[in-house]
Order: sequence, then C-alpha cells, then structure tokens
Amino acid sequence: MSSLKFLIRKEFIQFRRNKFLPRLIFLFPILIMLIAPLVANMEVKNVKVAFVDGDGSALSRRMMSHLAASNNLHLSLVTNDYREAYSQLEACKADVIVTVPHGAERSLANGIMPKIKIDANAVNSTKSGIGSQYVTAALAAALSESSNRKSQIINSQFSILNYYNETLDYRHYMIPAFIIIIVLLVCCFIPALNLVVEKEKGTIEQINVTPVGRLEFTLGKLIPYWIIGIVVITEAILTVGFVYGLWPAGSIGAIYLGAFLFALAMSGFAVAIANISDTMQQCIFVLFFFVMLFMLMSGILTPLRSMPQWAQWLAAAFPPRWFAEIMRGLYLKGATIAELGLHYIALGILATVFSLLAAATYRKQS
Repeated sequence: MSSLKFLIRKEFIQFRRNKFLPRLIFLFPILIMLIAPLVANMEVKNVKVAFVDGDGSALSRRMMSHLAASNNLHLSLVTNDYREAYSQLEACKADVIVTVPHGAERSLANGIMPKIKIDANAVNSTKSGIGSQYVTAALAAALSESSNRKSQIINSQFSILNYYNETLDYRHYMIPAFIIIIVLLVCCFIPALNLVVEKEKGTIEQINVTPVGRLEFTLGKLIPYWIIGIVVITEAILTVGFVYGLWPAGSIGAIYLGAFLFALAMSGFAVAIANISDTMQQCIFVLFFFVMLFMLMSGILTPLRSMPQWAQWLAAAFPPRWFAEIMRGLYLKGATIAELGLHYIALGILATVFSLLAAATYRKQS
C-alpha cells in the first residue's frame, strides 16, 4: 500500500492538467442547481378551461368567478356552444371543458345538485387528472356558496395540515433528486472515462508493468473521486441553500456519510465497467444504459411504490434507491442516522460489493 499515495497523486495531477474537468466540477453542480429546480417543475399549472354556460344564471357566473380566481386555472373561453369549446379542446387551446346545463340554478334551489359535465384532454394523463381535480374543487366551492348554510358548515369541518413541505413546493421534493443525479453523473462518468482514455493512449501500460496490486490500483482510481463527490455535493447544498433557502432539516454529517457511501458505490461500479471496456464509445453506452436505469427505477424521478413489485425488488440492488430516501429523509423530514439505519447499511453493502468488483475486474495486460 506504500505506492497508493503516489497513485492518488498521479490522479490529481492528471485532473489538474486537464483544462476542462476542473471547470466542469466547479460549474456543473452550480448551474444544474440554479436552473433545474426552475424548469423541471412537474406541478400542474395554467390549466386552460373552456366554460360552456348553458344556464346563464348567477350560479354559472359564480362558477366562472371561482375558476378565474384559481392560481392553477386559466379561463380561456366562455361560450354557450359546446362545439366551439370542443374545437378548442381539439386544437389544444383548452385542457378542460366545463358544461353547465340549462336549469342548473333552479335545480340547486330545489335541493337537487345539478350535474356539471367536465371533459378533459387526457393526452397528458397527469395534467388531465390533476387539472380536473382543480376544476372540481373550484366548482364545489361555488356550489357550496350558492346552496344552503348547512352545506357551508359541512365543508368548513375539514382541516388540512401538510407536514415536511408545508407550502407544497414541488422544488423541495425534487432538489434532493437533482443533487443525487449530479453526484451520480460525476462519480460514474469521470472516473470511468479517465480510465478508458488511459487504455486508449496506452499510458496504463506503465502501471501494468509495476508491482501495483489490484486493491492499490482500484483505490488509486476511487479515492480522488470520492473527494470530488464530496466537493460536488457541498457546492450543490450551498447553492440550494443560498438561492432557494432550502437547507437540510437533518444532520449535515449524516448527508456526507450517505454521500461518501454513494460516491464509493457509483465510482466502484464505473471503474468495473471501464475495466471491461476496450473503447470510450463502449464504456459510454454501457454507463448511459445503467445511469438511465438507475434514475428511472430508483425513486429519484418517480415514486418507487408506484412501480410493479418485481421492479421494486430489482431497485434494491441500485445504490440511488437507498441514497434517494436518505437525502429526502434528511433534507425534508430531519430524520436521523438511526431512523435511516437500514438504508445506510444497504448502501454500505452495495459500496463494498461494487468496490470489490472493481478490484476483481482489473487485469494487467501482458
């Protein structure tokens, strides 16, 4: 192990002499955390509503007022012709059609709840479903105000309290995911491509003829990128804190422990892929496949429990699956290491397995 410090020094010298990588490591996390939370927002807003008023009453005007007052809805058309509204839906100029039938106000006055028709463009099922809920809530409020006092009292009995994300800001849910993606990309692609470039240039042969062992070689490749991973996550945390005002609710030390294990696992996985790759193109395509798989099946972008049971079992072998719950638990809930103990253990096991795999796949070329 005496030569390990020289191998680590070699990696840092190579990194420093590269004109692009130091700038990438410095700017990439900052730019991603500045831009991604603003543009990658999956909240459903500006749902365009076409209102077909077949009643022409005070009730229908009250409904229009509630729809127009909603922050998430936009009353794009008011008409008494359903065909005109449907043409707007066909042309994607309206997302939802609300049709108030003739005699709706009279029915409500007689104690009969009128049947309000809601048609939605379901090409985007998420926007259609949530948009219809927004419309339904606005119409229900209008009907409640126009009906008897008993209905108002019943509707006032509900009290909603949102824990961990009181403002329901979707960015707070996605920011830990973006931090995970940044560490994932940096700790996967940079060490793997660095190793493959050495293969293509032939410089790795100088190490192959030395008595450097598998463990020394692997640690020499991994340790610098563990350090770089910690630097990257520090940049991301500071950027998010100062720009968006979101600081971890839990321990910073617990975040760094999870980040260290995650960087260890992903850099070990990347080096193992690079060890069995002969060209940069081969390495990039294999890594790209697994990175996409990690992001789609680890609960980073989509809820894990919405996946089929077999996919949830498969995701248990993916390090981002455990780190995602660690980050969201620490960032939003203020969880402790003890509460997330299973996730740390699983991440530690995967880190050990992938690091040993990286050492096992290293072969000296003759």
